[in-house]
Amino acid sequence: MSARPEEFRLGAVIITMGNRPEELNALIDSVRAQEGPAVELAVVGNGAPLPALPEGVRSVELPENLGIPGGRNVGIELFGPDGRDVDAVLFLDDDGLLPNTDSARLLREAFTADPHLGIVSFRIADPVSGTTQRRHVPRVRVGDPMRSSRVTTFLGGASAVRTAVFPGAGQLPAEFFYAHEETDLAWRAIDAGWSIDYRSDIVLYHPATSPARHAAYFHNVARNRVWLARRNLPALFVPLYLGTWFLLTVARRPSADGLKAWLGGFRAGLRGPCGPRRPMRWSTVWRLTRLGRPPVI
Repeated sequence: MSARPEEFRLGAVIITMGNRPEELNALIDSVRAQEGPAVELAVVGNGAPLPALPEGVRSVELPENLGIPGGRNVGIELFGPDGRDVDAVLFLDDDGLLPNTDSARLLREAFTADPHLGIVSFRIADPVSGTTQRRHVPRVRVGDPMRSSRVTTFLGGASAVRTAVFPGAGQLPAEFFYAHEETDLAWRAIDAGWSIDYRSDIVLYHPATSPARHAAYFHNVARNRVWLARRNLPALFVPLYLGTWFLLTVARRPSADGLKAWLGGFRAGLRGPCGPRRPMRWSTVWRLTRLGRPPVI
């Protein structure tokens, strides 16, 4: 583990469907413009051919779309087993942009100042309005998006994970494909003794969008919510957590089609295999509660 910020090695993982070549290259340019030692770059074509990339970028084209967590896991491995060629990996959405050149320096300083810091979640801001959507602040009580704090989850396409997290906590759950994969890793990282920070001063520009734009959104959100509970929570908390989210979803009154897809996903989560079960310790339940997010919501 490096003691000096300038010795802390950063790599960036970007997955793409190959349909945003201009945005992708703008993002790469913003990574290369960072102050200090160069950030290594790895780009994964997730079931799609890659556009032309600058020299020196590690890359791979996958024959099929492995989903967001599966694609990012492949990107991690481009930096060696569990990403060991670098000390932390940034996960960046291919239509995002780092508007400030000090982001890498702030990350190096944060990770070297706190050896227990495992994950940093960035603030996502719309490039036109500068606003941060409520869902992009990983706190139950969102409050001021400009306030940094310790949190219990992170934003997958605007984050950095210390690679020392992976050997003990594992990588992202590839079977999730999309939705809640960050919380699954976050809970396992916290259970392993790591901390997660939301940093409002480390910014990723990203167009304001709705997650419901993804065709499988409602199904995957429900299925993966069930898998998240089954994989990670003590048995007592599984029905409490899922019951809370069932009631919250109904109270939010989604469209008839959305609710039908959500219920189908909920059933699939209960019936299908969810991967290895590793319930968190009761001390982790208490730690999540003290951080404002008890694992019933």
